[in-house]
Amino acid sequence: MTGAVLGLIAVAFVVAAPLTWLARAVGGRVGALDGPGVAGQVKAAVQRVPNTGGVGIFWAIALPIAAGVLLLRTPAAEWLVALAPGLKEHLPGLAQQTVPALVFVGALAVLHVVGLIDDRRPLGPGLKLAVMLACAAAVVIGTESRLLTLLDGYTGGAWASVVVTVLWIAVVTNALNFMDNMDGLAAGVAAIASSCFLAATLLHERPQWFVGACLALVIGACLGFLVYNFPRPRATIFMGDGGSLVLGFALGFLTVRTTYYDPGAGGIGGAAAGGWYGVFMPVMILAVPLYDFASVCVIRISQGRSPFVGDLQHLSHRLERHGLSRRDAVLIIYGLTAVTALGGIVLASLAPWQAVVVGVQTLAVLGTLAVYEGRRGAEGRA
Repeated sequence: MTGAVLGLIAVAFVVAAPLTWLARAVGGRVGALDGPGVAGQVKAAVQRVPNTGGVGIFWAIALPIAAGVLLLRTPAAEWLVALAPGLKEHLPGLAQQTVPALVFVGALAVLHVVGLIDDRRPLGPGLKLAVMLACAAAVVIGTESRLLTLLDGYTGGAWASVVVTVLWIAVVTNALNFMDNMDGLAAGVAAIASSCFLAATLLHERPQWFVGACLALVIGACLGFLVYNFPRPRATIFMGDGGSLVLGFALGFLTVRTTYYDPGAGGIGGAAAGGWYGVFMPVMILAVPLYDFASVCVIRISQGRSPFVGDLQHLSHRLERHGLSRRDAVLIIYGLTAVTALGGIVLASLAPWQAVVVGVQTLAVLGTLAVYEGRRGAEGRA
């Protein structure tokens, strides 16, 4: 079954790469190019580059999920079993994921369409945030996926857990959307984070095959898109909000669906399960995007600006101002993401003192980065 899940990376890649190429060709022909953004937004010089790459990303995730749901409901499932015999025992469990899968794809479709519209005619941050929250609420309620269900006993119902979960999905969606500010950055960071989530999911004593399959599709979609978006020296297509909202929402939802602490199961590789601190795994894996999101919001608010109106004050831009090339800034952020995310893979299986070490390591990485940025910024103002 693990082989079948990993094979979905190739499936998504095969869908994303040609569709991204097609979206680039069509976008260039019809003039669907990078634009100036909303009023008050500060962007780098507008480039005559299509920003339709989200089409390839969305369909590379949505099409295989929809096809899988359909095949599992038809006699074609026997054909799949013939190709992957290990799939047979998991068919009943996968069939039970039909409703969550369709709700998930439906929410992605709404955000994809809203993103495509915004890429052509900016809708403004308020409307996009409202749609984002509505989609998050729909998947939380429609799939009964919630974080911190232990809150139910203290709040007299599920409402607190629902609110926390909706806000988490919205934050992750925005964090990845914010990361889409340099060639190759958002897709690369999403691929690294998804790979670490996938590793943790597959190595668990009770692998979550639906979550793992979706994460594999996200990885393949990102890699297929990066064929045309990685800076060598410049990207030939951008994902736009039609892609970044999809990637962020997918990661937000899939982190909610993942089990981080299961007292009845073993941990990574069958080791003894860790403690409650396993719930911090998604925060650790997404530490760098969350750092960028939080730091940019703080900077903008301190300047009396809306945190949701774009500018050139992201982590990548700050590293560039410190002397790095744009490509080097992207690669540095890839590395930082990998350093913090790798610790997250094993967090759920660690003894308490080991978890503390990994947590301190993550905080040390972010703290060092913050101190470095603070001192270089002070030097620049001197």
